[in-house]
Amino acid sequence: MKTKIYAFLLICFSMNFLSAQDSKTVPENLVQKQVNGYNARNIEAFLEPYAEDAELYIFPDKLISKGKEAMRKDYDKMFKDLPELHCEIKNRIVNGNFVIDQESVSGMAKGKLVATAIYEIKDNKISKVYFIP
Repeated sequence: MKTKIYAFLLICFSMNFLSAQDSKTVPENLVQKQVNGYNARNIEAFLEPYAEDAELYIFPDKLISKGKEAMRKDYDKMFKDLPELHCEIKNRIVNGNFVIDQESVSGMAKGKLVATAIYEIKDNKISKVYFIP
C-alpha cells in the first residue's frame, strides 16, 4: 500500500514540477521565437508570437506602435532595408509572465545599438514590449 501511495505522490509531484517548468518556459519560448524571426528577417515568424493588439513602448509609457499590422509595416521595411540586421541576447531574465532581455543589435544604419527590452506575456502571446534605450 505504501508503495502505491509513494508512486502516486511522485506522479503528482512530477506533474506539478513539469507544469511549473512549462509556465516559465512559455514566455521565454515566445520571446525567443520572435528573436529568431527578427534575426532571419522573416516578418511572419517574427510576428507569430505577438498578440493582435500588441503594444510597443519606449519605457515607461511612450506608445510607439499598436497592433500587429502596424508592426508588420514598420518591421517589414526595416528587415528589407537592413540585410545585416542581427540581435544578440546578452542577458535574459524570466520572471513569471515577463522576459527581460539585454540586447545588442548590429546591422543598424547608425551602428550597434545596446538596449533592454521587457516583454509582457498574456494569454500565451507577447502583449506589450517596453524598450529601454
